[in-house]
Amino acid sequence: MAKRSIILLPDPVLRRVAASIERVDDEVRQLADDMLETMYAAPGVGLAAPQIGVSRRLIVIDVSEKDDEKMPYVMINPTIVKRSDEPNVHEEGCLSIPDVRVEIERPAEIVVEYLDRDGKRRELAASELLATCVQHEIDHLDGRLLIDYMSRLKREMVVKRFKRLARERDGL
Repeated sequence: MAKRSIILLPDPVLRRVAASIERVDDEVRQLADDMLETMYAAPGVGLAAPQIGVSRRLIVIDVSEKDDEKMPYVMINPTIVKRSDEPNVHEEGCLSIPDVRVEIERPAEIVVEYLDRDGKRRELAASELLATCVQHEIDHLDGRLLIDYMSRLKREMVVKRFKRLARERDGL
């Protein structure tokens, strides 16, 4: 396993729709392992492949408590097949947009279909933080970011700040 660098706003890879994974092989499993190591080191509860510069439909999630046993999910080509009508509002953060928090209303419960790290088709009914996290990470696969849930003015302010930080990082 290897810890990878997390891509930050305004990198354009974060806005691309990620490509489906055609075959689950050792390369995909290695990518998933690297993503888990990166997510735990950040620390975070979810990470999508585009966040490490890989535009493929793969997410990893672990919403277990800090002192509990790790319970990671590896979801390849995840698709939400059912959403509840009941909303849930959760304050979300993002490893690609550090120090920005946004209250987002999403369905409280979902059912997601995906392939696991062995290529087996799975279905998961998720609620609460897990449902929020799955929806947040799938947004990444579709090129959507949490700032898209902000007002236009707030979003423009955040983007402007991150563009300035990127220029400073690049020494411009």
